[in-house]
Amino acid sequence: MRDSKRLAAQYLTMRRIRAFEDRAETMARDGKVTGAVHASVGQEGIAVGVCANLLPSDKITTTHRGHGHCIAKGTSPRAMMLELFGKAGGTSGGKGGSMHIADFSVGMLGANGVVADGLPIAVGAAQGEKLLGRDTVVCCFFGDGATNRGPFMEALNWAAVYRLPVLFVCENNSYASTTRTETVTAGPGPSARAESLGVPAFSVDGNDVAAVDELAGRLVREIRAGAGPKFIEARTYRLHGHTAADAGAYRDAREVEERWTSDPIARCAAELRRLGVPDSDITAMDEAAEREMADAVAIALAAPWPDPRTAFTDVQDVGAPV
Repeated sequence: MRDSKRLAAQYLTMRRIRAFEDRAETMARDGKVTGAVHASVGQEGIAVGVCANLLPSDKITTTHRGHGHCIAKGTSPRAMMLELFGKAGGTSGGKGGSMHIADFSVGMLGANGVVADGLPIAVGAAQGEKLLGRDTVVCCFFGDGATNRGPFMEALNWAAVYRLPVLFVCENNSYASTTRTETVTAGPGPSARAESLGVPAFSVDGNDVAAVDELAGRLVREIRAGAGPKFIEARTYRLHGHTAADAGAYRDAREVEERWTSDPIARCAAELRRLGVPDSDITAMDEAAEREMADAVAIALAAPWPDPRTAFTDVQDVGAPV
């Protein structure tokens, strides 16, 4: 029997992510947010189901499509929205924008605009945690396109050799940017590649947040107990374009329409109703999520720009000439 209270909490987090993404894309199209915005609409169940099993001390790395992971791990959407607008008070002081959100206070080690580069960062963090004798779990989110990049092989190989506490989570949405992944990827897929490198792999319906929660919970417990790295291939679909500016003309409209029927938020709402949660409670969560993100946008629009002098702070000087 699924826990309706736990599932309701996960529904609310997914709705908060969806509301954030919708407003971020709107602001990007309106010219209020500059730079690329990659929304995770349709993939919320993975971020929420996995992060529901992580402690505040656990760490994650994410990708250019990382807003959902940040919110699920506990980063403030208000600070994230300020960052998207390039305003003072943003998670990186307004310097990084959508693809460079980081929040060490909740273990969010940073988004990354370079495909697959979050994998070796996660492995390095896991090695450090193991050397320090901590039971920290590091979770690395990445897309199916990353499995064709060198850092994927290097990271999984290193994690397997040293039995590092890493949970690799492949969000398999079938598209690498605008290219259908299967057309450029040899072999049977991500899970087989992980297994070939000695990392046990498990497949799950990424649009079923409860199924993700159950699998991730078991694997996180095993990793924390010293079992070494594990790999999740979560099958999902990106319902919007690659970026806010992408109309997705490379996809058949009928394909997208059909995949909307597997929207993880709608599926979760249906499950909550089946468990006896009244529609009024679901509507209240919807409205709370929308209010929160509307407020975040209003605050970001009114916020000041960073002091120009801050351009010279947070600049790496290690190795600079004397």
